[in-house]
Amino acid sequence: MTSIKKTVGAVSLGVVLLGATAACSSNSSSDTSSATWKLGVEAPLTGDQSTLGQGMLQGAQLAADQVNTAGGVLGRKIEIIKIDDAANAATGVAAANAAIAAGLNGVVGPYNSSVGTQTLPLYLKAGIVPIRLTSDNSTDGMGFTLQPMTSQIAPVTSDALTKFYKAKSVGIVYDSSQNYTKSTSEAVKSKLQKAGVKVTSYQAITPGKSTYASELQQVEAKNPDMIYSAVYYPEGAKIAQEITPKTAGNSNYRCLLDYASYDSGYIQNAGTAAAQRCNVVGVPAPADFSGSADKVAAFQKQFDQPPGTWSPYTYDSLNFLVDGAKAVGSFDSAALTGQLSTVKDWQGWTGKVSIESKTGNREPATVVVTAVTDGAFHVNAAWAQAVGAPY
Repeated sequence: MTSIKKTVGAVSLGVVLLGATAACSSNSSSDTSSATWKLGVEAPLTGDQSTLGQGMLQGAQLAADQVNTAGGVLGRKIEIIKIDDAANAATGVAAANAAIAAGLNGVVGPYNSSVGTQTLPLYLKAGIVPIRLTSDNSTDGMGFTLQPMTSQIAPVTSDALTKFYKAKSVGIVYDSSQNYTKSTSEAVKSKLQKAGVKVTSYQAITPGKSTYASELQQVEAKNPDMIYSAVYYPEGAKIAQEITPKTAGNSNYRCLLDYASYDSGYIQNAGTAAAQRCNVVGVPAPADFSGSADKVAAFQKQFDQPPGTWSPYTYDSLNFLVDGAKAVGSFDSAALTGQLSTVKDWQGWTGKVSIESKTGNREPATVVVTAVTDGAFHVNAAWAQAVGAPY
């Protein structure tokens, strides 16, 4: 693993012994009683966000299969353990507890921050190092992430609205039930106001409704230059379908969706025509990363479909965890945490990874503005040119 020091980590994580058989089948990563390393993937494998979750699972599975084909890690093969949280905190807690009790050596995920605030402490208490995909800064320090965080996403969003779209007024729609969407919408609102932009609406919505037409009508009635929506992709798809384009033939101008909507499920749910009405803050598409052709081809061959939006991130997350274990000679949580805290310029599908030791966050993290063309996300070329992004 690039630039990983072989020193025992300074951060110690507690190990909980569960049940009468804990002494011989502990969740501790030093356990040698299993024939495999059991690495969990916590994701919304069912429910409204299942498209996203299945892509996460497949990315991790591809990485595990490649590691196993190459001989495994530290004398064992990797076994992927599915942990379905259905994007629901209570469901996630039950699934995480069951997986921990059955024995885990590491975990990739979860994705939803509202779930992660509940499940990540469980893994840490059990001596399991999580490589999370949460983006809300309330999960700082709970394991490690290769994903951008709110503190990295909100500035790009605000700059896009003010410096690229040149908006003087913005109406905001946000999901009031989720940690990430609440904190990010508030951060963007604050940055816009500091930039002198008038926030004409700050409209909360409840996820799961069949329509958001009435909420959108209230926001549109104030005639903002742009509408920014911090919602997950099922709600983002409905907003794209129901929003009124500002002018005919200029439908991309009216709407910017937050990072939470950035998933191929948004395009599937909205339909390509409606999806094009909104640009989406996100990350480069799987094929947009430099040197990604072989990984995209391997994914296509194994699963007979293109990578999901977050497949590269779970692919990298599992390899990141495995390379750390190789460096310290085990999945021991204290040693592994110390190693991963010092990572500089580790190379993965998603590019180079360096970790900020205090938070476990990736520094820097790539955030882009994307457009839907040809039925898929691509970096918005006009935005990239305006800000000098290399895409």
